[in-house]
Amino acid sequence: MPEFVWRAAQASGEVVDGRLDAPSLAQALRQLRERGLTPLSVDDAAGMPTVAAASAAALGQPKAARVQKGPVKAADVLALTSELAIMLKAGLALDNALRVLLDMTQKPSVSAMLQSILSDVKGGAPLSRALTAHRALFGDFYINMVRSGEASGQMASVMARLVEHMERLRALRDSVVSATIYPAILLGVAVLSLIVMLGFVVPQFEQLFKDMGDALPVPTRIVMDLGNVFKTYGWAIALGAAVVVWLAGRWLKTPSGSQWWQTRVLRLPVLGVLLRKYQLTLFSRSLGTLLGNGVPLLTALRIATETVGNQTLRQPLTQVVPRVKEGVKVADAMRATGIFEPLALNLMRVGEETGRIGPMMLELAHILNREVETGIKRALTLLEPLLILVLGVLIAAIIVSILLGILSVNDLAV
Repeated sequence: MPEFVWRAAQASGEVVDGRLDAPSLAQALRQLRERGLTPLSVDDAAGMPTVAAASAAALGQPKAARVQKGPVKAADVLALTSELAIMLKAGLALDNALRVLLDMTQKPSVSAMLQSILSDVKGGAPLSRALTAHRALFGDFYINMVRSGEASGQMASVMARLVEHMERLRALRDSVVSATIYPAILLGVAVLSLIVMLGFVVPQFEQLFKDMGDALPVPTRIVMDLGNVFKTYGWAIALGAAVVVWLAGRWLKTPSGSQWWQTRVLRLPVLGVLLRKYQLTLFSRSLGTLLGNGVPLLTALRIATETVGNQTLRQPLTQVVPRVKEGVKVADAMRATGIFEPLALNLMRVGEETGRIGPMMLELAHILNREVETGIKRALTLLEPLLILVLGVLIAAIIVSILLGILSVNDLAV
């Protein structure tokens, strides 16, 4: 089995080296990454080409031919940023770090993006300018953070902060998504159970009750009529529901539909409050992170506003920058929007007075994030038993209605 000599960076940035046995170069790289190491160079102990040369020879033109397969995702950007931060902290030059990333990636679309960035950097362009060609993937927040790192000469630390910021936002989104999975499953089971009961179980008693006419109890007649509707027109109901959902989905993607939905959601009793805090968490964390890395206040406010996805909340936030340009304090401009709670305004005021707006915004983001997570847990604590109760009541009502009809049949027989 071939022996490879490797040099890699640990998560702390410390560079280590060693030897390992592996069937191939790809297996050697995989073993290093499974150990939590970021490979910087891997050479065959017998003198075969390095990772960069072997990758270029093995991939070459066919690699470019597979570029269109699979888009670059947010998880890919996070992984690249994390590995780039480790390599820069280990002292690797930017172009060499990008070349190592290019050699390690196995996703053609990511390879194409890295090749484009590397070509621009090798041509003399700073990394921030190279990233502007991929603005849709990285966004203004990411690019301005990189630009601040270039200006301060602290690229490694800036990339590390970017990773921390992106991981916290991902954790917040994942917690929200994970929290809604169980209620969604309960709701799906409830709907499916009702469809099965009305469409398949109830019609089985039609022959038993068909001769009773008006003697059948009212609840039983209602349930039997619903069962007949589902049995006869079930396909039409399903088709109509699918068409309505499809049309509603298309309409909600339009500007007017999106605006209507986002406005209505904010007015919901519990969900609206949580959504508002979630969006303000994104704003506060982005603003604090940008200011902490030397991005000018007005630029940071503009970029942080763009991170807010809800148009109803973003619209008043767009007025903050013009007011600050006119000489209004940031806390007063934020108060004029009407969407910030007193805690946020007080923290901003303290930050302005002490010159520590960035840390105050990060503290606000931490507080809001904790409130969102707590609010979601409390809401689910109430929602889950409520869904179970509603499902139980509906199914019990159907069963009781059928039992009433059976008892009526027995009474007539007597």
